[in-house]
Amino acid sequence: MSDRQHTKILQAVSFSVSGIQVIEKRPDFLRAARGQRHHSKTVIVQKFDRKDGAGIRVGFTCSKKVGNAVLRNRAKRRLRAAAQMILAQNGQLGCDYVLIGKHDTTANLPFDRLQSDLNYCLSQLANGDTK
Repeated sequence: MSDRQHTKILQAVSFSVSGIQVIEKRPDFLRAARGQRHHSKTVIVQKFDRKDGAGIRVGFTCSKKVGNAVLRNRAKRRLRAAAQMILAQNGQLGCDYVLIGKHDTTANLPFDRLQSDLNYCLSQLANGDTK
């Protein structure tokens, strides 16, 4: 088993415990980009309501604006950890969420700030407020 396959299995196991699936296909990311969005200092959250009532799905991405590969991977790891803690309680069933890291903040600001920003964005999206 390659390292990549092993990583995918670990991600799937960690998120399946909380009932969250990981988005991996490009069309799903593009569909979320057409939905609602809200941003804070540390993260941009895109939401697409699939209207099927199934579980929550989440995807993670960081552009090269975030930094080199080390910083992008750190930012995505932090987003994954925050999503695992927060989306299970505050995410809406039947929705796809895409979490996008922001330049110089997602990888470096304190983790509790990232969590509070993610929580704030999710609550704003649940209320229908887009920014």
